[in-house]
Amino acid sequence: MTKKRVKNINFRLKPYALMVSVPVFISTAQIEQAVAKRIPWALANHAQVLEQHQRKQIHSAQSSTADSPVLLWGTEQSITLSHDEKLAYYRQHLASIMPSLFEKWQPVVGAYANEIRLKKMHTRWGSCNTRARRIWLSIYLPAYPIECTEYVIVHELCHLHHANHSHAFWQTVATAMPDYRHWHDMLAGRTGQLD
Repeated sequence: MTKKRVKNINFRLKPYALMVSVPVFISTAQIEQAVAKRIPWALANHAQVLEQHQRKQIHSAQSSTADSPVLLWGTEQSITLSHDEKLAYYRQHLASIMPSLFEKWQPVVGAYANEIRLKKMHTRWGSCNTRARRIWLSIYLPAYPIECTEYVIVHELCHLHHANHSHAFWQTVATAMPDYRHWHDMLAGRTGQLD
């Protein structure tokens, strides 16, 4: 656990640890309560995180430049691409669909982003700068069903109403996207996290 200049308690589930960062002003009792609530989630997702980590290590050891099958919106494509080609492929597909997805979800959430960008993010699926109203999406999202990308968009747009992960924030997410938990859970324990 580390104390940082952050607004909320943040959790990162790693293969061999649950990383917790907390605001400097928070009490020990509040930290213990938050961690106790998060332990069932960590236990439920740990095996999946560990397995994914081990698969990545094996894949890296075999070859970092080898071509591999491509998933697009959760469906395996009949092409193979190198890692760099795959990233370009994902970026292209996400960039082409992103305007229509934001057009669909911004009125539903009742929040509008000033700027939307794509980024090669290894630890996040998306992030939101609430002051600039700027949303970033991970270019790895097209590997998962399109609903996962829609969930990340809804999640980040909801941060324009609530800059934290409070009960009110999750209520706003659930109102906009009642089945969000299914897509949230599909991404949970994968490479990225949401902010």
